[in-house]
Amino acid sequence: MVTKSIPTKTTGPLHFEDLEPHRFEDLVRRLLYDFRQWRELEATGRTGSDEGFDARGYEAVQGDFGGGIDDDDDDDGSESRTDSDVKDRVWLIQCKREKSIPPKKLAAYLDALPRGQQLYGIIFAAACDFSKAARDAFRTRTQERGFQEAYLWGKGELEDMLYQPKNDDVLFTFFGVSKRIRQRSLSAEVRRKLVVKRKVQRLLQSIGLEVLLRDASDDRYPYADETQREKLRARRWCIYRYEGCHHDGLHVLRHRHLAFIDDDGVAWDFAECMDDSAPHKNPWRTEDDEKLMNQAAAARANAMTIWDALPEKNRAWFEEYLVLPYESVIDIDDKGDEWFEGPHIYVGEFDPVRGPFRDYRRVRLCTIGQWSARHAEANPEARVKKFPRDEALGP
Repeated sequence: MVTKSIPTKTTGPLHFEDLEPHRFEDLVRRLLYDFRQWRELEATGRTGSDEGFDARGYEAVQGDFGGGIDDDDDDDGSESRTDSDVKDRVWLIQCKREKSIPPKKLAAYLDALPRGQQLYGIIFAAACDFSKAARDAFRTRTQERGFQEAYLWGKGELEDMLYQPKNDDVLFTFFGVSKRIRQRSLSAEVRRKLVVKRKVQRLLQSIGLEVLLRDASDDRYPYADETQREKLRARRWCIYRYEGCHHDGLHVLRHRHLAFIDDDGVAWDFAECMDDSAPHKNPWRTEDDEKLMNQAAAARANAMTIWDALPEKNRAWFEEYLVLPYESVIDIDDKGDEWFEGPHIYVGEFDPVRGPFRDYRRVRLCTIGQWSARHAEANPEARVKKFPRDEALGP
């Protein structure tokens, strides 16, 4: 059996370059709010004459947020900026929304920074990745300029910060992505699946119970469109036998054939001319369906003769199941109606080819022994000829 590879789910890179320059500055400033205890964080870059400051921050190193006076302050109670400057550390924030900044260009940006101001720290943020050479140049230049602290935030650092839970609102504001909202959505989806599963197990307690699957959007029910030859076009509802809840959804019987499994557990065959999966009562059965069932009755009798002649240990059933995802189930009406008295399972819109089911089917090939049942793989290459072939199905 071929094992299917399972793709991993990842989040694509954030497109900082799509942000307007001032919006990129706003983004960086939002990330700065809890970087330090700021007395002020100014959006100086929005004025157009920023003098090298896209943003400027005053870090309150003594925690004096109320503008009050310490014991060491002058007796006149002055609250001038000069007094505040003694306590505050001034940070320069530069933001560049560029696709690439090589080392020389980065060094030129740093050389162009304003001089003559007592700057404590610098944060240089850009919408691109930086090479090792660029980072080395940044460290050297900032040390030469006398910065006590210097941070270079490239695309990787910005993404890391944005994906932290505390910045989820920033991520959503600027990129429309929210891990918190996604988590809530996932939680709601899981809860809904469990609700559907419990309801199915409560209302459909009998394996083999006939149920009606209905497309909730098909308002033609219960009258099929007689102008359409294809069943999925004529009516988007069908009767199936319920076969239980599994990890991937509700399983319903699609085909059931008499079968043979050899003693080696490898060779096998099935009677493709008959099918026991048809519902006992179907008010939408057409004349063509009746003709096919009558033809299949004779084929079934012939296949049963062959099957009865097999040793009991080699008699088997070959069954094929369709898988209805829990998330496709809208609701279940266990009372039915005058057309079909069994449970009605309302589902989302039908796919034009496979209806409401998954794109794969479950196959079961097993002998009839209740206590010593043997399972086999329905490998086409291991199939032998014990039953007549249906020529209409091709080779």
